[in-house]
Amino acid sequence: MEHVRDLTLLPKAHLHLHFTGSMRPSTLLELADKYGVRLPDALTAGEPPSLRATDERGWFRFQRLYDAARSCLREPEDIRRLVREAAEEDVRDGSGWLEIQVDPTSYAPLLGGMIPAVEIILDAVEAASRETGLGMRVLIAANRMKHPLDARTLARLAVRYADRGVVGFGLSNDERRGMARDFDRAFAIAREGGLLAAPHGGELTGPASVRDCLDDLHASRIGHGVRAAEDPRLLKRLADRQITCEVCPASNVALGVYERPEDVPLRTLFEAGVPMALGADDPLLFGSRLAAQYEIARRHHGFTDAELAELARQSVRGSAAPGEVQDKLLAGIDHWLAA
Repeated sequence: MEHVRDLTLLPKAHLHLHFTGSMRPSTLLELADKYGVRLPDALTAGEPPSLRATDERGWFRFQRLYDAARSCLREPEDIRRLVREAAEEDVRDGSGWLEIQVDPTSYAPLLGGMIPAVEIILDAVEAASRETGLGMRVLIAANRMKHPLDARTLARLAVRYADRGVVGFGLSNDERRGMARDFDRAFAIAREGGLLAAPHGGELTGPASVRDCLDDLHASRIGHGVRAAEDPRLLKRLADRQITCEVCPASNVALGVYERPEDVPLRTLFEAGVPMALGADDPLLFGSRLAAQYEIARRHHGFTDAELAELARQSVRGSAAPGEVQDKLLAGIDHWLAA
């Protein structure tokens, strides 16, 4: 039996973490108390809520919990705290680079408008990065449930702040709603502005939604993408073009995409040569952070330490981290493996 190395010491990049979903449960309870918000019981039970989003009602329930949590973020100080704590949690899990995903639309009404919201978020990210030493950037994500014109406005805003820490443009929420191609103009604006295109696809819907992200949005990364495992030709395409899939095993199981951790097709993707970046998605709701995703690969899929190191390398290469940051993390991964 090989020596089992500590996965929290394995340097890695975290490319799929949602803003509100990154909150510590204890922080949520404190903020709810501070603002007199009555949270749904599922959020106060002290353990992750049981969720199934494989039907519309399940997704709606997930969204309702998410919105309840978001309603507790009301002042710039709350935003700063959330971001600082997300950074601290990531550092504890061995992350050297974090790209946190946010739709500023949700925070704009409370923070004085869209531009102040974006600036408060970016300032918080810069401060947290300075305080924790974690490289940290932002993906601005549009919402599939809203009008594509809103997405264009967001894309322009994202491009405007490309020199202040925005590295990519995403598309989130229920992928069974809204066609990818409706958002093609928004993604064109983002790509022309030098941003990485990283829409969600291939989680609640099958391989076709991943193909749509590639064909219509020219994605350079896919949020989730696990359902590509059902289509060998699509796997080959992702591997040939080295499109990184941001795979979130705990989230997939919590939302009922797969029944058990061992059903998530990590091996299928890995062996097809599709680069993966394991992510925690929404730790607040799914109960596990970054290192725990690597633990799933080890425990339920028999990934060796050499393979886990390769997964970590894939996360770094798929990131928007500058060359010198990537080199440092990759050297750290080799060092972890050699230890």
